[in-house]
Amino acid sequence: MSTPLIWFYFLFFKFSDQVLSITPQTQEQVDTLRNVSTHYETVLWQPVSNEYISTQVQVHLYVPGNSSVTVKAILQTHGITHKVLLANPNVLTEMQMKNDSTDPRSGSTFYERYHTLEEIYDWINRTAQDNPRTVKAILIGSSYEKRPLYVLKLSFNDRPNRKAMWIDCGIHAREWISPAFCLWFVHHSLSFYQQNSEITRILDSMDVYVLPVMNPDGYKYTWTARRWWRKNRSISKSGFCVGVDLNRNFDVDWVKGSSQNPCEEINCGPFPESEPEAQAVANFLRRHKDTVQLYITIHSYSQMFIFPYSYTFDQAENHNDLLEMVQEAAQRIKRYYRNTYTYGPGAATLYPCSGGSDDWAYKLGIKYSFTFELQDRGEYGFLLPPSHISGACNEALLAVKTIAVKVLEKTQAPANHHTI
Repeated sequence: MSTPLIWFYFLFFKFSDQVLSITPQTQEQVDTLRNVSTHYETVLWQPVSNEYISTQVQVHLYVPGNSSVTVKAILQTHGITHKVLLANPNVLTEMQMKNDSTDPRSGSTFYERYHTLEEIYDWINRTAQDNPRTVKAILIGSSYEKRPLYVLKLSFNDRPNRKAMWIDCGIHAREWISPAFCLWFVHHSLSFYQQNSEITRILDSMDVYVLPVMNPDGYKYTWTARRWWRKNRSISKSGFCVGVDLNRNFDVDWVKGSSQNPCEEINCGPFPESEPEAQAVANFLRRHKDTVQLYITIHSYSQMFIFPYSYTFDQAENHNDLLEMVQEAAQRIKRYYRNTYTYGPGAATLYPCSGGSDDWAYKLGIKYSFTFELQDRGEYGFLLPPSHISGACNEALLAVKTIAVKVLEKTQAPANHHTI
């Protein structure tokens, strides 16, 4: 290799954006990492806030090229070792944004791509128009920047006293695999009703409400400005910082374990349901609390199935039922896809936090409430390539079907179902 080419590669990897994996060994190293993530131009991928950084817990830190030399020098000075998880995330970002298929009717490849907000809105309209007997688009509200919040209602019969399940995606803007799953789930439901026994049983027994993008402003922003943006786009009264973490904005032990600093990633907002997106979801679920039996919110990444509570270490009233459901989901994924998911109550399994939608839904009376964290565990993180969408979505789909069937078994009278 020629000398100029060697220098090119050296400078490219020295000054390109990278994602580092770091595991602090001492409290001093924890403090150093917290300082780096606060005072330098970096973005924490995992954990979401520097207050969750602790010894022996892996940290994933995005470091832009212009901060790389400084950050690595600080790490070296304090004896903190690191490995490079992603050497050039910009290439993966471009891969995620590449889209060769824009027509939902062009085949399954549409669902193996990530899509802009405009494409998702178009898909919502087309799906409702193409399936008028089974799909209805419901406008439940609008975002801070006045973008519509559409829920798709899947209803395959009009039996009286039908119960329902709810799935929301895209509450955190940078988690692109989440909206991709909502599209995948709807497509699977419409394509495999009367062909797959589990989805047929679910759709025969329940209506399904699907919110493909709960945070449209933030999602749009990740496509046009900052790929790692997490929050919505509401402007604080101070005007200095933008955005509220919608998953800290629900009225359950609000503010404890969160932050009211509008510059923080886990900013919980000025008061519960201050954000129009959270309020729209809460209002809809309050109106349907007597029919919605199962609540699922889709996130990434870390491959986890979480259930209440996250705001306290106390056990939920039906802890054993919830544990049994996620355990079976994880076991089936392991059996069919050879992939591992951890599971348990949020505070003990992930970290304590308040204002979450799953805890709020549970407190509302929806006693089967779950947060799914989809692929992966950090190999790609938020930059899961399009080639991995099908795998991630099929795993999540298996988990949804497993849990939904268990909910039916526990809440509804036995019925005759043909094996398909």
